[in-house]
Amino acid sequence: MANHVLLDNVTHKDLRIRTQHGANYGDNVGIVPTFPTEFADVQREYPIFFRRDAKGEYYAVALLGFAPDENLYLQDDRWDAVYVPAIVSRGPFLIGFQDVQEGGEARSKAVVHVDLDHPRVNESEGERVFLEHGGYSPYLQRVMRVLDGLSDGHMMGKAMFEAWAAADLIAPVELEVKLTGAEPVKLAGFYTIEREKLAALDSAKLHQLHKTGFLHGAYLVLSSHINLNKLIERKVKKARAAAA
Repeated sequence: MANHVLLDNVTHKDLRIRTQHGANYGDNVGIVPTFPTEFADVQREYPIFFRRDAKGEYYAVALLGFAPDENLYLQDDRWDAVYVPAIVSRGPFLIGFQDVQEGGEARSKAVVHVDLDHPRVNESEGERVFLEHGGYSPYLQRVMRVLDGLSDGHMMGKAMFEAWAAADLIAPVELEVKLTGAEPVKLAGFYTIEREKLAALDSAKLHQLHKTGFLHGAYLVLSSHINLNKLIERKVKKARAAAA
């Protein structure tokens, strides 16, 4: 059970965060959400596909493995990739909102919360959250930049998927992964950009998508699919190591 509280430099002055990775930190998952603000980084190392939530709305995911509890980027206690998806690198932190009075008007202000029950959180080892005299540590400053990107990416993603859906670019895809000496693994419930429809868009629709930056996002998604072969290689390598 999560225990989210407002982060402050008095109550949490001694807080530290373990930054290594592993199944005991919740990292052993087959997919994680990803956002348009990080597509350029994600597409270099992970395949990007789409899922639909309980409301039927699309969201993007980075594929990490071929089973719900399989992360092929985990190597002992480290993440074997140059870029770690933002939803992972934020650690136990998230953005919350607090009602404040400014200039006689009430408004909602973004604030940082921390999950005190997260296994990374402790007071004895890892990165300090606050400096000795209460200032933000370099680690917390990095996390806050990640949280800002997640917040912006969430809003951008909603608009992006609406634009792609309006242009009829999103289509379901069944991923069939063939592994040496094993039955093909079939992954259902995924969607992607339909390349043929993207190529067939008229100039007006292309211009509109380009103007908003959503055309670039579509091509980043498609270019990420080459990483599926790299993910298969990781799976085969892991299976061979286990059999040795």
